[in-house]
Amino acid sequence: MTHYDILVIGAGISGIGAAIRLRQNGIENFVILEKGDALGGTWRDNTYPGCACDVPSALYSYSFAPNREWSRLFAGQEEIRRYIERTAGNHGVPGHVQFGTEVQRAQWNEDTRRWTVDTTAGTFTSDAIIAAAGPWNEPLVPDVPGLDTFPGEVFHSSRWNHDFDLTGRRIAVVGTGASAVQFVPAIQPHVAELHLYQRTAQWVLPKPDVALRGVERAVLRRVPGAIRALRRVEYAIMESLGLGFGHPWILKVVQQIGKAQLLAQVRDRELRASLTPDYTLGCKRLLMSNTYYPALTQPNVEVHANAVASVRGNVVVGTDGEEREVDAIVFGTGFHILDMPIGARVFDGEGRSLDDHWKGSPQAYLGTTVAGFPNAFVLLGPALGTGHTSAFMILEAQLDYVMQALTHARSRGWSRWESRREVQDAFNAQVQEALATTVYNAGGCQSYFLDVNGRNSFNWPWSTDRMRRRLGRFDEAAYEVTCEPAITATSR
Repeated sequence: MTHYDILVIGAGISGIGAAIRLRQNGIENFVILEKGDALGGTWRDNTYPGCACDVPSALYSYSFAPNREWSRLFAGQEEIRRYIERTAGNHGVPGHVQFGTEVQRAQWNEDTRRWTVDTTAGTFTSDAIIAAAGPWNEPLVPDVPGLDTFPGEVFHSSRWNHDFDLTGRRIAVVGTGASAVQFVPAIQPHVAELHLYQRTAQWVLPKPDVALRGVERAVLRRVPGAIRALRRVEYAIMESLGLGFGHPWILKVVQQIGKAQLLAQVRDRELRASLTPDYTLGCKRLLMSNTYYPALTQPNVEVHANAVASVRGNVVVGTDGEEREVDAIVFGTGFHILDMPIGARVFDGEGRSLDDHWKGSPQAYLGTTVAGFPNAFVLLGPALGTGHTSAFMILEAQLDYVMQALTHARSRGWSRWESRREVQDAFNAQVQEALATTVYNAGGCQSYFLDVNGRNSFNWPWSTDRMRRRLGRFDEAAYEVTCEPAITATSR
């Protein structure tokens, strides 16, 4: 049984970022367990046509590894994946990754004050674990009656079947979230029929995306500070938009831009009415596209402003009773965001899982540590999501906190540290109080921000600057600590 100081679960942007920061802090005795066969996480798995980032590229990257070679303001999937792999390679991460290793059960052992981690490749132990699997990991496919009888091709956007040729086929697309807004315009010109099942209309803003020409890329490459300046500008713009999430009236003004785009690109009144949301912009994830609405106006596209009720053979039946024969069904229905699979695989010392503790409403202290789970960290955890900023910004703020915690543990000889439940409860009560007046809660919609209990367990209600300040200082008093041999970087 191999022992490590730190065990990281997942080799996406969170796990890679954690590995880089561990190495920078002199910790080398760690492993990243990755169930896949390559780095990249979300950006490895999502290869659907048109897949791209909806956050400006310079902001959607590690601050310590700026990319001066972006080809667009909003980079595509393959370019982001290459950036992630290159950054990992430059920082010596691949040597710490064990691929094809899925975590089945991680349990804290109170006697040894270690984690025991059972995987498909054997059992490991560690002094601490970092759960970096992320919330965009496991695709969510709704339970549609009769789906198992469908004789054609069925797949989720995050598991795109590139061996299936959509050309000339009749396709049903279920869901109109961030992925569908990207892949629908990409596949529409090639299919015979596209039936889009829209349970809820989405606000779609224009996407200010342009290709970066040779001169612009040369400036970013050669002018000192140019990429950092671009990053600061993009950050300021996104934070200005973020101000509206706490003051919904601002976003009601911004949504007029979405209305104007809808009016300009969809001339058919009946179709435009079905595409017009009845809630405030920002209540659901913010979407941007210049091509989505035009695609929906094409003669081979039919928008069904309702959900799918059932499938009978090769017939999709909508909740309005309308039936359509199709050759393939593509789900653009998102992920298990707040019921992430890692919750059923991580256990406390008494054998209770995170899911058992959470009961459908994930909670953590500062979105990072969980009462009852010593020596454990969750990256991109509950109550840290925003509607406007980059996941990298959240991740790096958390990693600052995690590294401070590990530094305290090593220097003070801690063998066990656990966030105090009363502190965690107080933090989450403060979050819930602040969320009440945000567009996330008061915007008039149902979104993946709300868990099965109707509680917003996803969002951070304040600015990114406040998040960075709050996570920028490790507060030892918030933890119950046991002093025994410290976590060290030395192999055992």
